[in-house]
Amino acid sequence: MRAPPDTVNVLGTITKMNFLSGLMGHAKQRARERDQALSLYVASVEQARRPGFYTDCGVADTLDGRFDLIVLHVYLVVRTLRPAGEQGKRLADLIFKIMMDDMDMNLREMGVGDLSVGKRVKAMARAFYGRAAAYDAALDGEVAPGAAVEDGTEKGTEEGTEEGDKTGLEAALSRNIYGAETPESGQLARLTDYVRRALVALERQPADTLLTGDVAFPPAPQEPAVAGPQSGAAE
Repeated sequence: MRAPPDTVNVLGTITKMNFLSGLMGHAKQRARERDQALSLYVASVEQARRPGFYTDCGVADTLDGRFDLIVLHVYLVVRTLRPAGEQGKRLADLIFKIMMDDMDMNLREMGVGDLSVGKRVKAMARAFYGRAAAYDAALDGEVAPGAAVEDGTEKGTEEGTEEGDKTGLEAALSRNIYGAETPESGQLARLTDYVRRALVALERQPADTLLTGDVAFPPAPQEPAVAGPQSGAAE
């Protein structure tokens, strides 16, 4: 049975249909961007697990060491996304959220209690932002050798100390990757060289490539150069 024509609010129906269509389109876009962000995050984690960082650069093969390398690679991707405007910002925010969700899940799988997981994830989030600020300051030339790097603390400012002779990036990596440990000769320099090569490689990638979830990191230390882009798509 059809309703009489004068009882049908045609304009209202069209408006609702357009509204629902818009919601569906927005949901599809968010799902697509989450997949792209997940791809970039997975690629960052896989790169951070390359053996050369632990053997050639002397990063501790521990939970903290692996976390610090994941943070470093996620930071490199997020920094590269900044010139991409609003879409780049959305992807960066999604990558951070995915990383925190991943850390939450890993902590629970390790048996950390529910009451402690939230506190530890918040500490990890603070660590990410602190390290990102330190790397930004170093790369933007705002940190001189021996200056504050991460949380306002100064390290190695005494004249003639090894820390005081480092570049800003070396000092930031020393504090945030190696912590209280002293890397062997050449290890910090190799990691610093890799980070600079990674920034150049990422900045040379077309913005559209990153925005679709594909990222090509350079070879990790002790790895031969390989041809072709590295896709971070999750299986």
